[in-house]
Amino acid sequence: MFMDSDRSAKSNETLTILVVDDETSIRKMLMTSLEVEGHRVVCVSNSQDAADAAAHRSFDLAFVDLRLGSHSGLDLIPALITQSPWMKIVVITAYASIDTAVQAIRNGAADYLPKPFTPAQVAAAVRTAIELRRLENRVQGLQDALQRGDVGEIDLNSRSPAMQRAVSLARQVAAADAMVLVRGESGTGKGVLARAIHSWSPRAGKAFSVVSCPSLSGELLESELFGHVKGAFTSAVRDNPGRVAASEGGTLFLDEIGEMPVSLQPKLLRFLQDREYERVGDNITRRADVRIIAATNANLEDAVRAGRFREDLYYRLNVVQIDVPPLRERPDDVIHFAERFLKLLGARKRIAGFTPAAVNALQHYTWPGNLRELRNAVERAVIVTTGDYVGLEHFPASLVPKPDEIQIGDPIPLDQVEELHIRRILSATKSLEQAAEILNIDSATLWRRRKKYGI
Repeated sequence: MFMDSDRSAKSNETLTILVVDDETSIRKMLMTSLEVEGHRVVCVSNSQDAADAAAHRSFDLAFVDLRLGSHSGLDLIPALITQSPWMKIVVITAYASIDTAVQAIRNGAADYLPKPFTPAQVAAAVRTAIELRRLENRVQGLQDALQRGDVGEIDLNSRSPAMQRAVSLARQVAAADAMVLVRGESGTGKGVLARAIHSWSPRAGKAFSVVSCPSLSGELLESELFGHVKGAFTSAVRDNPGRVAASEGGTLFLDEIGEMPVSLQPKLLRFLQDREYERVGDNITRRADVRIIAATNANLEDAVRAGRFREDLYYRLNVVQIDVPPLRERPDDVIHFAERFLKLLGARKRIAGFTPAAVNALQHYTWPGNLRELRNAVERAVIVTTGDYVGLEHFPASLVPKPDEIQIGDPIPLDQVEELHIRRILSATKSLEQAAEILNIDSATLWRRRKKYGI
């Protein structure tokens, strides 16, 4: 399994930080301390400028003074969190008390820093925010995986040279920030490879978000990607920052990009080119630093020729293409994954393994549904088996090897050959008249043959 993001991320992770304080000396001290650590810092002196800054870009962390002239930093906290729900806020004040600390936490602050403070204390507050965000990202990733039902089920170990090449290329491209297009049939593990690229990248400590393009209408997909403001459409009862903003500094995985409506493709292209976008129902232009990984099981070249997919968007997405081979081209991987699924799904029943006949069936089936179909077949077998081993009889009928079909020249009666030929012709034609014409018999004779063979 690929490494956890919290182990692969750098300890000195770069954050985008907002500093809100009406004292020039405090702003300068915080900016110097934070920029020395490599963070991007924006400093403002009042609540209005803070709200404007948060409306145009995403921040990971904010240091907010409790007293901002005639305004209270406590009132600013909810507004900042509305713009960026994942933002961590550290309250700073010279008037520290238990009451103000409790109120700040209730309003959504994550930490509390009394003045005067040292650069070391600032660095400690940043590290705490980083660890908290990593933990949230990991929990969110596990929740997403639970919803997909693939926790711990698929790894990237493979004996297939084609799959090994795909994983090797994924490791190489992970360190860069180039866009990646993962291609392969449904159920081959494209999403797993995308998550691995994120976990191997410098962005590993930040969010990994997934948007399934076929699952939403055009309007809802735009809202899911770029967000919306309250009242933008009938069901928009509150502001939604969108997945692009939620993925700030991290990776956004667009699954089945070939199904994206043509009307939305220009807006995605603009974001890929300029990193700018607007929420639905809003005219504020926002920026985001997000890496895009897309996946498709469709032939995008055909979609471009048919006018269903923009050519410029295709080339923008396809900077690095990684092809994930189907399971039928990875026969050595079938038993590896089948045993992994059996260990996971059959743990409570303590099933020892597969019978030789079951192994033979697994190896000779073509797996049109790839890893997803394999998992389902093993899960069904685990449910219905009552013994120590999964046998051939526990698999779906589609997996059970069929008897060899009749071939011309086989030592069998002529009637069997005739029956098979008539059945095939009937299944391939649109009418009985057409079938009779191909068989060079009249309709009455065909009717009698059908009655004879029970067709």
